[in-house]
Amino acid sequence: MYSYTMAQWLFIFYFYCFFGWCFESSYVSIKNRHPVNRGFMRGPFLPLYGSGAVMMLIVSMPFQHNLLLTYIAGCIGATALEYVTGVAMEALFKVRYWDYSNQKFNFQGHICLSSTLAWGGLTILMTRVVHKPVEEAVLAIPEGILGAVTLVLTIVIVADFTLSFKAAIDLRDILVKMEAARMELERMQKRLDVIIALSNEEREVKKQERSQRADELMEDMEERLSHLNERIQNGVSSYSDSIKEEIQDLRMKYRMNVENRIQLRNMKDFYRRQLLKGNPSMVSRRFRDTLQELKEAADERIKK
Repeated sequence: MYSYTMAQWLFIFYFYCFFGWCFESSYVSIKNRHPVNRGFMRGPFLPLYGSGAVMMLIVSMPFQHNLLLTYIAGCIGATALEYVTGVAMEALFKVRYWDYSNQKFNFQGHICLSSTLAWGGLTILMTRVVHKPVEEAVLAIPEGILGAVTLVLTIVIVADFTLSFKAAIDLRDILVKMEAARMELERMQKRLDVIIALSNEEREVKKQERSQRADELMEDMEERLSHLNERIQNGVSSYSDSIKEEIQDLRMKYRMNVENRIQLRNMKDFYRRQLLKGNPSMVSRRFRDTLQELKEAADERIKK
């Protein structure tokens, strides 16, 4: 049985947060062929790995002398932790930081069979191999030094997590607002289609798909508004005064929409940029195109 003090448990948690960051960042960096500071936080810590390691130690306590039960406990405990964390983060931030939807035997994309089986194996590896030298090292550290180091780490990690959490909330709000702006563009586009169709012009009215990206929408809107404004200025249109006023109103709303989008997609904030860069597999079912636009904006900002 593990009988650690609170400071020792915290230090073990922080150690595995760091160990997980080293493993995950190395794997993702090799996979993407460029350095990636992986994870939710900007410092070298992945809380999910630390939580997973502590959970593995705790759930395996009653079964330390039974390999099979240790494996089963690890499968169940780690899968439950991964599912609850994934659901909570998507509900709160509107994005998924991992997604198993393309894996066989997955459940809601948050967990999958292959991951569950791997967690069981990792629990055995953790309890029988990895943790023993870690435990010896932690127990060998004098209590005063361990307490001081743990206190400093706690302050640094809490500050980092707070800033990262705020950046994730800000990113969520930006996604919601940008998606609302895109839907407003779609409504304006449909109204322009009606105006053009009612004018009996020979100009073809394009049928746009619902999944059209915002930049494509803006390009099409710019073209249509310029076309209509040119006809009004040249006096060759047959629009009534009320339709002309509506076109000008749509033009003003369009300009405001564009300016608003430029401000929203501005990636000046370091934590927001790094949150997107550190999670290249981040996905969102509801805000897929908008999230991709923000990722591209973050790439452009970093290159500058």
